[in-house]
Amino acid sequence: MRASDVIAAGVRGAGPAEIPGKLCVAAVELLPVAGASVSLRSNGMPVQLSASSDRAAQLSDIQATLGDGPCTAAAAAGAAVFATDLTSGRDAGRWPVFAQQATAVGIRAVYSMPLGNDTVCVGTLDLYRDAPGELTRRELRVAELVASVMTVALMALPRREESGPDGDDLWLSGLASTHDEVYQAVGMIMVQLGVDSDEALARLRAHAFAYGRTALEVAHDVVWHRKRFDRD
Repeated sequence: MRASDVIAAGVRGAGPAEIPGKLCVAAVELLPVAGASVSLRSNGMPVQLSASSDRAAQLSDIQATLGDGPCTAAAAAGAAVFATDLTSGRDAGRWPVFAQQATAVGIRAVYSMPLGNDTVCVGTLDLYRDAPGELTRRELRVAELVASVMTVALMALPRREESGPDGDDLWLSGLASTHDEVYQAVGMIMVQLGVDSDEALARLRAHAFAYGRTALEVAHDVVWHRKRFDRD
């Protein structure tokens, strides 16, 4: 089957909120990758919308917690970022902590496709491979096709009026409700420490990394008053 036929079959009958996940599954079916995730660009942390597997979701969470990785770079540039070998060389040196954590769970390469372009980029489609290597020209065209369909699907979703810290547009927050806790936690940490939102998010990420947890897990504890950040 042609790639477009596989994509069409994968999303047929799916509701708007299901389409990101269906497209992640289609990407894994069409490409030599072990997983895929889709994240919405944000002024703070990327908002994970869906993933093809638990491992793909974990890798997305790792990048969000670190604030670093191919996903972050692709969203900032509005251009594809390919980490073709996280085990050594340039890619391992560019994102050393992410590379270490990705290879620890069996991922050796990551391909991050922008959902949009350098003018308007709403997020990224991230593809994870368990062996080093580049995508062929045909595979790259397929990845670009999936990313293009994902972009259209996300932009077609109904918008909401409210926004998060720093004016972040939460029009997709219904698809990523757990991420709302990050915004709540950042606000609480701002009050507890008397800092701005950037510093509060940095403290949240640092604590998560120090204790081997995700930023979402720590945010949940903050919101439910199981963790408090005290001034030094």
